[in-house]
Amino acid sequence: MQMNRFQRVRAKIFLTLKGIWQRLTVGARVMLVDGDKVLLIRHTYAPGWQFPGGGVDPGETIELAARREALEETGYRVTGTIELFGIYHNTSTVTDRDHVVFYVARQFERDFVFKPNREIAEARWFDRAALPEKITPATSQRIDEYFDRTPRRDIWGY
Repeated sequence: MQMNRFQRVRAKIFLTLKGIWQRLTVGARVMLVDGDKVLLIRHTYAPGWQFPGGGVDPGETIELAARREALEETGYRVTGTIELFGIYHNTSTVTDRDHVVFYVARQFERDFVFKPNREIAEARWFDRAALPEKITPATSQRIDEYFDRTPRRDIWGY
């Protein structure tokens, strides 16, 4: 059953106002895994090593956002299936309305050689047994959850 024009306009207005009022945000992050190695990035504007990812653009699915962010921030294109690993409440931001949808990808190819830019200072592979000293707690927790099967937390963590 389809909505008529009035119903579509009313729904669009309602959902837009609700989004502004509640300020719900959704981000996507992805862990690229190659055996025991993971690909991490370091932002120019935030401390610590973390997974590539970012906000979901209007009209974009969360999975497409994860794939896009991985490519933009690392130069690697996810080529195969991408596994939904978990959905987390991100309480580390200025709002308590942020959520992170976290994916794992094991199939990818280098599309271009990443060069540092205004947003991403560095993208590098790390063995899970030799992670960088300045890794974010959330990143470390997801690596433990994935590789060591530690209990998953509901909070993204910082």
